[in-house]
Amino acid sequence: MARMFGTDGVRGIAGTELSIGLAMKLGQAGAYVLTKERSHQPTIIVGCDTRISGGMLANALMAGICSVGANAIYVGVAPTPAIAYLTRKHKVDAGVVISASHNSMEFNGIKFFNGEGYKLSDQLEDEIEELIKNNMEDIVFPIGPGIGRVEYRFDIVDEYIEFEKKTVPVNLSSLKIVVDCAEGASSYTSVKTLQDLGANLIAIHTDPDGTNINANCGSTHMNELRARVVSEKADIGIAFDGDADRMLAVDENGKLVDGDEIMAICGNYMKSRGKLAENTIVVTVMTNLGFSLMGEREGIHIEKTKVGDRYVLENMRENGYNLGGEQSGHVIFLDDNTTGDGLLTALHLLQVMTDTKKKLSELASVMEVLPQALVNAKVPDHKKESYMEYAEIAEAIEELEKKFAGEGRVLIRPSGTEPLVRVMIEGKDQKVIDTEAKKLAELIRRVML
Repeated sequence: MARMFGTDGVRGIAGTELSIGLAMKLGQAGAYVLTKERSHQPTIIVGCDTRISGGMLANALMAGICSVGANAIYVGVAPTPAIAYLTRKHKVDAGVVISASHNSMEFNGIKFFNGEGYKLSDQLEDEIEELIKNNMEDIVFPIGPGIGRVEYRFDIVDEYIEFEKKTVPVNLSSLKIVVDCAEGASSYTSVKTLQDLGANLIAIHTDPDGTNINANCGSTHMNELRARVVSEKADIGIAFDGDADRMLAVDENGKLVDGDEIMAICGNYMKSRGKLAENTIVVTVMTNLGFSLMGEREGIHIEKTKVGDRYVLENMRENGYNLGGEQSGHVIFLDDNTTGDGLLTALHLLQVMTDTKKKLSELASVMEVLPQALVNAKVPDHKKESYMEYAEIAEAIEELEKKFAGEGRVLIRPSGTEPLVRVMIEGKDQKVIDTEAKKLAELIRRVML
């Protein structure tokens, strides 16, 4: 049986793969595992993004939490990093976010934070999963006054806004900004924060209706934002995903500035001020080769992990680093927050622009983005980890690795959150790598169906 937890919690189509029964069991098992060492009655903060299924799953999850004797505080719609922050600030025992991040609206997910605001280790996730598979046989369910309560606190999301403004108190009055909130969790928090800091703000996709989250908008669909920045003659465009833990930018010319470039800009700025811990940035193996070349030139050590912001974070915590992230826009400023925080990343990037008085295009030139092709092969979810067991696929990958040896690289990996095998090729010629990536992805799809 495939592992229940992916790289970002438990995720699936709401109502079937992620049923209310599973949500309730995750509430029970998660609350039990995360609070069993506590001598007091534990409390867990719960929030969700704007998906129509969020309320359904939140209520099922909180029923599970209360059934094992823990209390739940429901804050309603909130960005993922807000839940991490509020968990720490209010000194509760755990936090839970109901979100499928950048996925389309029919998906949803459940991800946990411990009392310190960090995502769970594989070991703790396995413990939760084992309890569910054993049908909660080790849990004693309280009755009477031992049952937990649900408290509704929709007001405390504003505490996250105040935290962001205090953490990066940048004056944005000189900047015209277009922000795309993906019809998601940042629709209120990001707009209010940027306005409070004085930005001349044009906000788009801020009217979530439960079904339009990430629909042709946000950090996975950048074309509208790119065009709008140019037409409005704005200084920068900012795009969040559905739960606002990631952020991408657009420069004044409408050119995409991805997570690698944002980390290069912020990392060099921090280094110049003596604030980049160990002169190191932690990234994943998917990071563009140009990032490593930038690091060599600028005297910044580049540490690489496997894909997933949780693995970046683990490396940062183990080694005392304070900046890391992914090309997709998950960026962690560990001095400020315990997880990827799209709004925090935006504010740090805007701070560099205001302090240096440089255009974003000039700042982004610190790194040359080498041609890269990324194509997804849709495969059955239970098969995605075993793609190398198919001889035809293994031989095709070996041939490609030989072809690009010395002038590029080939990286194949299963998605941690979707039924996909991702094919990434870097090389000198965009047309050639596009063709080869599409050909290999089609082969993987056809062979593994």
